Amino acid sequence: MNVSGLEITLREWLGAGPFALGLSSGFFGFFAHAGLISALEKEGLFPARVAGSSAGALVGTLWTARLSARAISDRLLSLERKEFWDPFPGPGLLRGRRFRRMLESLLPVRDFSDCRWPAAISVLDVAARRVHVLDSGPLAPAIHASCAVPFLFHPVWIGGRAYLDGGVVDRHGLAGIPDGARLLYHHLASRSPWRRKNSPALMLPERPETVSLVIEGLPRSGPFRLENGTRAYALARAAARRALDEPIVDGVVRVTAEDCQL
Repeated sequence: MNVSGLEITLREWLGAGPFALGLSSGFFGFFAHAGLISALEKEGLFPARVAGSSAGALVGTLWTARLSARAISDRLLSLERKEFWDPFPGPGLLRGRRFRRMLESLLPVRDFSDCRWPAAISVLDVAARRVHVLDSGPLAPAIHASCAVPFLFHPVWIGGRAYLDGGVVDRHGLAGIPDGARLLYHHLASRSPWRRKNSPALMLPERPETVSLVIEGLPRSGPFRLENGTRAYALARAAARRALDEPIVDGVVRVTAEDCQL
């Protein structure tokens, strides 16, 4: 991206006007998202609105719900499987009650209307089989629904409708971003075996006024690999800080995690 033929850095682009922040889904990629918002907050670069699905909905909404990036990272890095692991018979392995209680104890505010910036959370409407955007009402059920990975969690019922992980139908997590908004999009690469190699969900979004940040080479975490989260967070934070001073090339900034000094 350039102005009058001159390349501009991500930092310059972010500082040129209000921007929205979009955070993709990506299983336990919330560690990487936490690293990004830590870098942004340290530099005083705050979004005008946030949107996301699954891992992106979790981190983005906690941030706009008035938690600091440090508080979010401290809580996620101390996460233990027993805090959300509650197997129970049903349409998924986990009942989700422990995860909901964790959210409710963590959130400083309870409702979308109390957030410091507008937030939009993508979920899968199970009956309609399409994306639905939650942007009003209680926060904890909305975050829970967007993180309810099919077959891992039971569906979450809100207003008489069943919802599951928003990343299934809106992996980018951008359904709640208005057309024309200046957008910084943090893309987590997918390694899911059920995604087709050339699936549009795996590609960077094509929309105007959008800059995509791609941090390559982050370690993969999961419910049985939570220890990888600490390194994923640290590498993502270092990579994001480096990315701020990298030029935007064709709407994208790419940084390799392992090249970044911790």
